[in-house]
Amino acid sequence: MENLDLKQMSAMIDIIAEEKGLPKETVLGVVEQAIAAAWRKDNGDRDMNVRATLNTNTGAADVYIAREVVEDGLAYNPSVEIPLSEATKTNKKAKLGDIIEESHQVVSFGRVAAQTAKQVVIQRLREAESEAVLNEYEDKLSSIVTGTVSRVEPRLVRIDLGRTNGIMPRSEQIDGEFYTVGSRIKVYIKKIERGERGAQLILSRGCPEFVECLFRQEVPEIENGTVEIKGIAREAGRRTKIAVVSSVPGVDPVGTFVGGRGVRVQAVMNEIGEKEKIDIVTWSDNPSEYIREALSPAEINKVEIDGKKAKVLVSEDQQSIAIGKQGQNVRLASKLTGYDIDIELVKAAAKKKKKNVEDSLLSALEESSEESDEASSEE
Repeated sequence: MENLDLKQMSAMIDIIAEEKGLPKETVLGVVEQAIAAAWRKDNGDRDMNVRATLNTNTGAADVYIAREVVEDGLAYNPSVEIPLSEATKTNKKAKLGDIIEESHQVVSFGRVAAQTAKQVVIQRLREAESEAVLNEYEDKLSSIVTGTVSRVEPRLVRIDLGRTNGIMPRSEQIDGEFYTVGSRIKVYIKKIERGERGAQLILSRGCPEFVECLFRQEVPEIENGTVEIKGIAREAGRRTKIAVVSSVPGVDPVGTFVGGRGVRVQAVMNEIGEKEKIDIVTWSDNPSEYIREALSPAEINKVEIDGKKAKVLVSEDQQSIAIGKQGQNVRLASKLTGYDIDIELVKAAAKKKKKNVEDSLLSALEESSEESDEASSEE
C-alpha cells in the first residue's frame, strides 16, 4: 500500500493510545476515519457516505458505502442513492427507504490519498486529545484555577493552564485591568464552548461568580453553612454588591465576610483590584428591607413596593448617594434585588401629595358651587 502501511498503523494503535492518554477505541476510530477519507479520495467523491473497518490483528481494511434505496425511473444521485431494482440484486429484501451498504476491500492508495489519510490522523488525534483534556476540566467548571498569560490579543487573552489552554474574551475581563505575557493570574472556569473549530475553554475574571469563588476561599463559614451568599451584582473593575445572610443567631454575616480588620474583603480586593469597590449588605426576605440594604450607604426614608417596581423616597442630601456615580448604585441595587428601583425626593413626593389634596379640594368646591347655581336657577 503506497506510503500507507496499515499493518504498521494497526500495531501503533496501542502505543499511540498510551502516549496520548486516549482510549484504544478512540485511536482506532481515528485511523478508520482516515482510511475512509483516503478511499473516498481515490475511488469516489465527497458526497459519498463512507465508513471503514480495520482488523488490528491482520491489518486488513474494508470500506462500506451507504446508499438509500429509491424508486426506479427517477433521477437519482449515484453517490448516495441506488434504484430499487439494482438494490434487490444484492439484497432481495431491500425496499424503498432502506440504507444499503456496499463493501470494498482496501487494496492500495495513491500518493495523494495516502497523504490525505495521514493529515486526517494528525488532525483527528489532535482534536481527540484536546477533547479528552477538556473533559477533565468539566469537573472543574465553576471553580478558580491559576494559569499563565501566554498571549494578549485585542479581543481576548490566552491563558496556559498546564495541560490545556483557555481564552478570556474581552467581555470576561476586568475593566481597566492589564495583562502581560508570563504573568500568573487566577481565572474562573466559566464553560466549555464547543463549535465547528473544536472545543474551547472559556475563562473569566469579570463575572460575578469569580468574586463569589474568591469569598468562598476566604470565608470558611460558607462551607459549614453558618453564612450564605444570596446574590451578587457586579460591574467588573468598578463596583460589586454582595448580599449575605447568617443561619446562626448572633452571627453577623457582614462582619464575617469583612473579617477582622477587614482582612477577608481586602484579600478579595487585592485579587480584583483596589479600584473595584465592594459593598457587603445583609439579605432580607422582606423586599422593603432588602432594597434599603442594597442601596447602602444611602439612608432611605421610605420604600413603596408595587409588583416588581419600588419607589424609594430619600432626602435631598441622600439622593446623589442613592443614585451613585452615573447611576451605578441604584443600577446594581436593582440587579441585586430584582426590583426596578425609582429614586424620588421626599419633598417632591410631599409636594405632589399636597397638590393632589389641593386639587381634590378645589374640585369639591367647584362641584359645590355648580350644585348651588343649579339650585338657584330651579328656584
